[in-house]
Amino acid sequence: MSNFTGLNQQSDSLFILIKSLSKSEKRQFNLYIGRLGGNVDAKFFALFKFLEKQKKYDEKIILASKIVSKQQLSNLKAHLYKQILISLRLNPAHKNIRIQIREQLDFATVLYQKGLYKQSLKLLEKAKNMAIENEEKNIAYEIVELEKVIETQYITRSINSRADELVVQAKELSMKNVLTSKLSNLSLQLYSMLLETGYARNDKELTTINGYFEEKLPQFDFSTLDFREKLWLYKANLWHSFLTQDFLKSYKYSNNLVSLFKKEPKYITIHPVFYLKGKNYLLESCFFVKHLSKLKKELELFEEEVENGIIPQDSNTEILIFLYLYKNKLHLHFLEGDFNEGEYLVAIIEEKISLYRNRLDNHHIVIMYYKIACLYFGMGKNKECIVYLDKIIKSKKLSVAEDLQCFARVLSLIAHYECGLDYDLERQFKDTYRFLLKMENLQEVQKVFITSIKDIQDVFPYQIKNEFKKIYDRLKVYEDHPYEKRAFLYLDILSWLESKIENKPVSEIIKQKNKNLLR
Repeated sequence: MSNFTGLNQQSDSLFILIKSLSKSEKRQFNLYIGRLGGNVDAKFFALFKFLEKQKKYDEKIILASKIVSKQQLSNLKAHLYKQILISLRLNPAHKNIRIQIREQLDFATVLYQKGLYKQSLKLLEKAKNMAIENEEKNIAYEIVELEKVIETQYITRSINSRADELVVQAKELSMKNVLTSKLSNLSLQLYSMLLETGYARNDKELTTINGYFEEKLPQFDFSTLDFREKLWLYKANLWHSFLTQDFLKSYKYSNNLVSLFKKEPKYITIHPVFYLKGKNYLLESCFFVKHLSKLKKELELFEEEVENGIIPQDSNTEILIFLYLYKNKLHLHFLEGDFNEGEYLVAIIEEKISLYRNRLDNHHIVIMYYKIACLYFGMGKNKECIVYLDKIIKSKKLSVAEDLQCFARVLSLIAHYECGLDYDLERQFKDTYRFLLKMENLQEVQKVFITSIKDIQDVFPYQIKNEFKKIYDRLKVYEDHPYEKRAFLYLDILSWLESKIENKPVSEIIKQKNKNLLR
């Protein structure tokens, strides 16, 4: 099994950039260097060819190759990095709308500096229309500002009406940009809050979050909002709903976000990352609220969009597609309780993690491992479950969310108990308690379960089922608790307890509980 050893060995930016290049991008770079003339044998190109063949970044090996001295290496790497970026910018595959508009603006600026005002204005008008049509209003505002500068030097009979038109346009764009900026700021601040402090855990935190949201949400007339303003409005509401654990609202706003793109499909091509994230939020929300039919439908649509090329694929989007598609495929198996049917996904996920390891952040890898552990737990393959949980628990250098670490440890306790690993179980209790003592804001569900499960060790076998019932009753009261219910999304402890009480596999219990979702 793979582990996290060496994940940070390849953290050199240049090396990661080279390894991210596709065959066509490498071919493009070779052609680009050839066109520069006299550079084929240049040191930076020799360094490129050398690093391209290496499996990991090692400065000692580079210096031993005699391509460059230690004193020159830093500058040569910086130069090579810049040349690769220039080559990528010239690649037709990377010519997105923003780059095309920016290119037209650059051309117009050159014409303006040569005193060719009429030609410059003509290009600017074309670029501005393209920017407005594609909701690139920041660039559109920049273009209008340059138009204003040129109009003061290019004297025409229509200068009065032209001046009025540009002033009105600049004002409208400025107001739209200010609103978008406020909404995107709010969205970013709420997301930051979610990462730093997590979900609301009590009434005081809920009041603080709601107060902050209401204070920072700008005034607007919804009927005047364009695509970009709606996009950030829905994202801000989405993060607010996650923070407050209002998953029905999460479903509502993620659905609005995806529908926004469906109404204007061209934006899927222009902003594929925003679309993919919206898709993921919708799929996750379906899982949280147990909307099985919608989850299945959206997952099927997602796969169709990927197969039919509706979602553009590049180095960035292919990783997101992998993460969002396979995580939610696992979620579908969890809801349906058919864990065994999902085992085939493990090999695919492992292969993809290996393929994208240089570009995947550790947190996403850990989440995937936790989901796989849950899959094996549902299958009753507890030893395999433990293997994947150990990848999370033993990764000391990894910065993983405390709650995920905690749930990994709790699930590991259960898996060890199921395996009858009594010696390991005692060690697991000690390690888990030690970890929990360091944790702040421990949830009641976690406290109750850890205390209760420890007591089971001292119970006679004939009393065990009765003890499980007691634990179940203690935890059941938290199932719909506004601040505690999230724990059951990470780990379905109640279903496991029911399986012990009824002497049935946990997968059968989940199928029984969710049978109404299958209709």
